Amino acid sequence: MLLTIVAFIVALGLLIAVHEYGHYRVAVACGVKVLRFSVGFGNPLLRWQPKGSPTEFVLGAFPLGGYVRMLDEREAPVAPEERHLAFNTQPLRSRAAIVAAGPIANLLLAVLLYSIVNWNGVEEPKAVVASPVAGSVAQNAGLRGGELVEQAALGSDEMEPVRSFEDLRWLLTRGALEGVNVRLSVQPQPGAAHREVLLDMSVIDTREADAQLFRKIGILGPWTRPVLGEVMPDGAAARAGLREGDLVQRIGTQDVVDGQQLRELIRQSVRGTQPLAQPWRIERSGQALTVDVLPDAKPEPGATVGRIGAYVGAPPEFVTVEYGLFEGAWSGVVKTWDVSILTLRMMGRMLIGEASLKNLSGPLTIADYAGRSASMGLTQYLIFLALISVSLGVLNLLPLPVLDGGHLMYYLWEGVTGRGVSDAWMERLQRGGVAVLLLMMSIALFNDITRLFG
Repeated sequence: MLLTIVAFIVALGLLIAVHEYGHYRVAVACGVKVLRFSVGFGNPLLRWQPKGSPTEFVLGAFPLGGYVRMLDEREAPVAPEERHLAFNTQPLRSRAAIVAAGPIANLLLAVLLYSIVNWNGVEEPKAVVASPVAGSVAQNAGLRGGELVEQAALGSDEMEPVRSFEDLRWLLTRGALEGVNVRLSVQPQPGAAHREVLLDMSVIDTREADAQLFRKIGILGPWTRPVLGEVMPDGAAARAGLREGDLVQRIGTQDVVDGQQLRELIRQSVRGTQPLAQPWRIERSGQALTVDVLPDAKPEPGATVGRIGAYVGAPPEFVTVEYGLFEGAWSGVVKTWDVSILTLRMMGRMLIGEASLKNLSGPLTIADYAGRSASMGLTQYLIFLALISVSLGVLNLLPLPVLDGGHLMYYLWEGVTGRGVSDAWMERLQRGGVAVLLLMMSIALFNDITRLFG
């Protein structure tokens, strides 16, 4: 819990500080007088003003936002000799640049974070696919498990190398959410001829991009040996006499080829709501044994599944994914662009009803993921920060009046018509923007509570 809180506060504080610094830095560059730079709201925990600077820097008690207060005639009287330093007196291009600088700073931070991960290198599972889920897109395409994916592409795009299973997972996510078929170049086994596989993503209903998405695709994880790991003392595996290190060869009449298939067979070992006892053939210390296993029946949303109370599957084979200086930076740019476009598309689909509003996430989910990623190491935490930074940048560019994108919308109107938005219309639009934003926040918070406590 403490790690989750610390990771959340650090993440939020960093992303907000970068966002506001973007506004601040460009405002100063455009000759605008900045009165206060604040990260957080509420009573100041810390405040300072560098010698010779007109700006007061503040750290607030509640790190759920921030602001840059500039000299502006619309907020307070401005002395005639300082009027040229006020935000509202700046040319349109300068005002637009200052407003856009915050979201752009978040996107640039994401590029930097992705680049650091690329340069530092990360251990990721090798792109060898596990046995596909029965009836899934992957199984219907002819995948059987154990294939090494060497190249892949969306639709008619040119094939690109697949460095790891995470590369494959990201491509599958994009293909499913965008409704574009995915082409894979696979090697069934070492030394075998390559073949191309087409995954038909048009059959997947992606209105809810939840954990079931990859079950529909059929590729849940990388290939692993079907061995048992830690066995819980009060679980079904322990009651049947199974031990850590047992290699499972057959369940009932079904041969077991990998850890994913073993997990699926365990899940399916129920009849209705009752567990189904089956003979397991295992190998233990070079000897073949047969044991009867009666799993525990556990209810899940929409179904009852089998559980044995043991870690199933050996760790996958890992590869080190590392990029050179320029390749890593360019890959960071491409990843930031791809995540931004995917985020916008998902928001658009939610707006027209093609995607569920359950996909909206709020602070509780973000805090949960922050804690999880921090516990997995610095690299995963940096990837999490990059993802949230992209989301923050894209969200602030939406044309909602209370966001940076709303102000850019006003400036677009001013640029086209030659006059600014009237005060009356500004007030109406601000109220509408606040209402929409509060609605989105309420839905996100409801989704948080449902996910974490439902």
